[in-house]
Amino acid sequence: MSGGVRSVVRVDTSTAADDLDGLLVRRLANVYVDAKRVVGPDRVGVNTGGIAALEADLVQRGHVLTAPLRTALGGLRPVDLATHGMRLLARLDARLGNDRRHRPLFAGFPARVPNYAQARYSTRIRAFLLNQPNQPCAICGRTGDIGALAPCAHLLCSTCAPVHELRACPVCAEPIRLREPHLTPAGSRTADMLVPITGTLAPLRLGVDRDADALGELLALLARRTPLGPQDRDDLTLLAAHAPADAERWLPTEIPVRESKAVVLAGLLPDHLPADRLDTATDVLRVLWAWSGAHPDLLTPPRLRAVPRRLRRTLLAVLDGLPLEHVYEDLCRHREAWLRAGELLHPFDYIDAYPDAALAFAALRGTDPRTHRAGPALLIAADAHGDSVTVAANRIVVRTFASRVETLLAAGDAAGATALLVRRPGELVRRLHHLLRVRAGNEPTLPAELAAALPGVLRRVGPGPLLGAWGRLRAERTVGERRVWFPRGSVAGAYARNDPGEPVPVALSAPVCALIEQELTCRASKLPRHDVAFLDAGLDDLIAPFAEHSTARALVAIPRGSIQPMPPGGRIRLFLHWMQAADQRVDLDLSVALYDANWEYLGLCDYTNLVYGPDRAVVHSGDFTDAPAPHGATEFVDLDIAKLAAQDVRYAVVVVFSYNDVAFDDLLDAFAGFQDLDAVAAGRPFDPSAVRQRFDLTGDARICVPMTVDLTARTAQWTDLNLSGRDGLHNVFRHTDRLAELARDLRIHFAPGGRATLGDLARIIAAATTDRVLIRGRRTEEVTEYRRDADEDVDAFAARVREGVGGTAIRLDPAERLAAGRAFVALVHGDVPIAGPGTLYRLYPGPSDTAPADMRRWSASDLVSAFGPTDQGVSRTSGGGTVVKLP
Repeated sequence: MSGGVRSVVRVDTSTAADDLDGLLVRRLANVYVDAKRVVGPDRVGVNTGGIAALEADLVQRGHVLTAPLRTALGGLRPVDLATHGMRLLARLDARLGNDRRHRPLFAGFPARVPNYAQARYSTRIRAFLLNQPNQPCAICGRTGDIGALAPCAHLLCSTCAPVHELRACPVCAEPIRLREPHLTPAGSRTADMLVPITGTLAPLRLGVDRDADALGELLALLARRTPLGPQDRDDLTLLAAHAPADAERWLPTEIPVRESKAVVLAGLLPDHLPADRLDTATDVLRVLWAWSGAHPDLLTPPRLRAVPRRLRRTLLAVLDGLPLEHVYEDLCRHREAWLRAGELLHPFDYIDAYPDAALAFAALRGTDPRTHRAGPALLIAADAHGDSVTVAANRIVVRTFASRVETLLAAGDAAGATALLVRRPGELVRRLHHLLRVRAGNEPTLPAELAAALPGVLRRVGPGPLLGAWGRLRAERTVGERRVWFPRGSVAGAYARNDPGEPVPVALSAPVCALIEQELTCRASKLPRHDVAFLDAGLDDLIAPFAEHSTARALVAIPRGSIQPMPPGGRIRLFLHWMQAADQRVDLDLSVALYDANWEYLGLCDYTNLVYGPDRAVVHSGDFTDAPAPHGATEFVDLDIAKLAAQDVRYAVVVVFSYNDVAFDDLLDAFAGFQDLDAVAAGRPFDPSAVRQRFDLTGDARICVPMTVDLTARTAQWTDLNLSGRDGLHNVFRHTDRLAELARDLRIHFAPGGRATLGDLARIIAAATTDRVLIRGRRTEEVTEYRRDADEDVDAFAARVREGVGGTAIRLDPAERLAAGRAFVALVHGDVPIAGPGTLYRLYPGPSDTAPADMRRWSASDLVSAFGPTDQGVSRTSGGGTVVKLP
């Protein structure tokens, strides 16, 4: 731990951040102690100093030990305690970004323990009590009348520690001072040890069953109905590697996200593969990708791993059992990938056993399936979409589903396209806007066939397409508006163009939006009931997450497009840090482009212009042109929002780019973010306690635009985007117009009403699962209460809560109301203590994190996944392209 004496215990912590225990500490706050190594109850006189020293370092990292965990650690041998403590601290350091320099658990342990260990912990607790009055009891988790017992400083409530009846601490058995049973925030004689501690101390709990907890987290990720972000993808891979061998017992029947399904199925290869879980040809390709060690998003082709004969036959049998038109359609969709996969599967070696699979590969390659080469009898006839193919021995004519739909829509046949799209609900919902636009050109009323089919179709669609269609149709549109889309890729990108089409009239969009809202409410009503719901109005600023596979790993998981207030002081410090390999020279640059209210360029602060404005409103720290290991390099830019706003500067666009065109993925390390400059300690250019956002720079990208700042509104929009470097962006000045256009388009695209928000989802869940909904205002403690009437149905109540009708302004203590029963809580800042069970989402940490273990924690993705389809009775085989086989 701390001190000048080198530890005699050496522990390998190089993989602490990647192992299963580290994952469970991060996701569940569970710490596991091997029962076989516990040699007795708390070893007073042997481990007391070591436990106190460990607690001191944990407090500095924002954590405390619960009583059961402390008792279990106290029963270890000193050497095992040192090993456990060092690994735990290493895992927490890796999570906090504090793992650059290793510090031993404590000096000289187990031979010598500093005699100031207890005083050091108590001093830090005093500092903590000055900053956080809502810390929960270490035994029962209750908040309120919490005191730190003297001299051990364990935080306990009056119920668990009635000091007039106690003689010793119930956590550590330390005798209590009878005259002064509690520590006071001031009066420490060790002021030099006092360190500032902010936030809530998160409890670390004693894990009981590591395997069961790991399996629970694995199943939770597999149940997610939206693509996983980078951190969750890594967690899924690790959890799948530790899954039990008997997959038949635990493997879910339904895994909504196909990439997640491929990861877990690849972990069962080559010995066992439940082929019934593969229902498309692309599923087979994803499994091959995952089997080869690549992420099965099919974006970056890997070096494919050899396929054993037994597995080869299994995969070909899956392809042969699927409708031929669907197999061929999927093969064409990923043609290059399938050509490589065909070299490993050898489909023509098994033509007698799996003739349709061989025929699909022959059509893809343009060869005779038996001779493997083109001949005079072979004719390849393909239209503009590559939709029809004729093959010699078995003549196959294919016209894919997509080409048939496009042909009908191009001809203005909305009824014909609807009849076809109904067979594939997901495709219909994705094309709803296009379909209604075509209909509007003929007759601006909702066609009867679509109105009759939509309720059944909507029941079978995943939450992503459903929410996307809802946001697209409910917003007001104008002729020639800018339309933004985010193409699928390994890094996040955005493109925009003018939309020449006519807007969909309200007469068409309103009935469809009403049906979608009814379906969302119906899905939410299937969730567990709650006694009360407590929501933040600020959730309306958080966009429902989408395209998560390309999101950056960030300290605060803000969904792309969301807007959040800047620190109240109005001064921020941007930072960029990177470290290059020994054989590299990498020059990253941090820049800020400044614009007025009309997005006219005003100025720039970067390596070419280190100071902007006569009053030094923006200041750059200077340009590093390389970042050798082990320390790398860091650049800073200070922004004073008030000074810039006084100079009529409205927008600031932050840009990070690689000057000498080295991809972020090629660096040893690269991250950026910003600090609250008013919270940075004097004389320290980088203060971890002042960091408000930190994100990794990854992917095959060279240019990142993480956020834009509205200096008048004092808000920042999290864009999390990468730009193409084809035109060069080595000097931001040459591309100020391009940056302004991108930032302006994104602000319009994510304007209120244009996309579903977390506020929309939270209100629907609250109204569907409880009869009492409390919504806290943005800038006041006033709360609006909505109560469901006795004769009011769920749809009507949900509509009233969603539209803000019929609420009553009240004032209350949220902690008292939320302690009454099971609660659904969705907050921007987790500043509401919670005593009971229920469901919690929060963006920023706070006292809510100390809720008991039976409070289920949700991420933003979990809020979206809660709206999974209620009707799973859909199959792609019900409607596809047409196939004609001729002898």
